Amino acid sequence: MRKVTIAILSTVFAVNLAWADAACDAAAAEKKLSGAAKTSFLKKCEADAKAAAPSSCEDKAAAKKLAGAAKNSFVKKCEADAKVATASASCDAQAADKKLAGAAKSSFVKKCVSDASK
Repeated sequence: MRKVTIAILSTVFAVNLAWADAACDAAAAEKKLSGAAKTSFLKKCEADAKAAAPSSCEDKAAAKKLAGAAKNSFVKKCEADAKVATASASCDAQAADKKLAGAAKSSFVKKCVSDASK
């Protein structure tokens, strides 16, 4: 269970970093940067994005200054939500691979997420 939680959190963190990469690339293009200036800008932008985004549920709880039972409850819900989000994305990808659509896709994804949540 702990390995699954770590995998889910790693996936969520990787998605956040991918979003930061795209946002930083767009900002560099908007500023019409190239060469060393672009490289330097991207490096700083990505570091700032990584520092600003809490990477785990524990970090999010700390940022909200939660303690005791409130922190435990928040972390538990956060980890469960992350697990469902990751399972949903994975199940959507599997449905796309199987070329499912409509009710068949909905049914498949619902069962897949349910199975992954157990």
